[in-house]
Formats: sequence, structure tokens, C-alpha cells
Amino acid sequence: MNSSANSAFEPLAQSVRLNDDNLIVELTDGREISVPISWYPRLDHGTKKERENFEVMVPGHGIHWRDLDEDISVAGLLTGKPS
Repeated sequence: MNSSANSAFEPLAQSVRLNDDNLIVELTDGREISVPISWYPRLDHGTKKERENFEVMVPGHGIHWRDLDEDISVAGLLTGKPS
């Protein structure tokens, strides 16, 4: 199978939410991934307002926090890779 065929099935971030302890990402394939915010020191030390100011990078390969200069990829989340 070539790489373009693999990318057709690559799960993407559909929605993102945070609570006091976790980053929760819903993927386009129906899965939901929850990881501790403590895995990402910039998020962990950010204010609630800074944490809530994010955007899902088009077409959904990651999440960007402008105020915190933090980018987290869906691939990194899927492999359980902390910052």
C-alpha cells in the first residue's frame, strides 16, 4: 500500500476540549483520545484563557495554541508521545 492510500485513512482531529487535568481530542474515525495536560508543560503552566485559545490545524493533523507557542500533532497523541 502506498503512502497516499495510508493518508486516506489517517484519523484527524475533529474537536478538542480540555478540563483541569486532560486534553481530549475526538478523531474523525470516532475514537476519543484523552491525555494528561501534564504531558505538555506549556499547557500545564498556561492559564485557563491561554489553554482555551487553540485552533485545530487544517485539515486536522494537529492543534495549535498561539498564546503558548504549543503545537500537538494527532500522530503524537496516537503514539502516546509526551512533550
